[in-house]
Amino acid sequence: MRRGGTWIQRWRVPLGFLCAALFILFARPRPVTLWIGAAISLVGLLIRTWASGHIRKNSALAISGPYAYTRNPLYLGSFILGLGFTVGAGRWLLAVLFGVLFLGIYFPVMRVESATMGQYFGPEFRDYSQAVPLFFPRLTAYGKDSETKFDPGLYMRYREYQAALGLVIAWGLLIVKMYFWK
Repeated sequence: MRRGGTWIQRWRVPLGFLCAALFILFARPRPVTLWIGAAISLVGLLIRTWASGHIRKNSALAISGPYAYTRNPLYLGSFILGLGFTVGAGRWLLAVLFGVLFLGIYFPVMRVESATMGQYFGPEFRDYSQAVPLFFPRLTAYGKDSETKFDPGLYMRYREYQAALGLVIAWGLLIVKMYFWK
């Protein structure tokens, strides 16, 4: 991978913030969409939390926890989290837009990262990638080393708590929009 990654890798987070701002602007949340969306988002946040405690970036191949089911559980969690936010926004057109943006941004990133992982971990990654899907999870755990425990220190090291904070802020804005800014 080139130094700094591809442009889409570098811009995916700022683009996400821009999209979130636009989604809030066009949102028409209602209590029912907020509750359903919040439940969906919470599942995504929990997946991200679980994944962050099993990854040791660029030093060991993560194959335990949610990585035993999908090679990209952080992105899967982000997708579910974003889907919940979109449901909470109460506009189906935003859900379609979210799906297109996610596919257009994250699937190319996942492919580039997969190639990078192949360079770092060689045959071990090749075996893993042949058994574990890129994004949509498999139903059974990948057998190797699936007993590694969640490490809360990794959750803190990778500042995953920022995703929880972002979720609280986004939901707060949707609630404000529903009650005070129509």
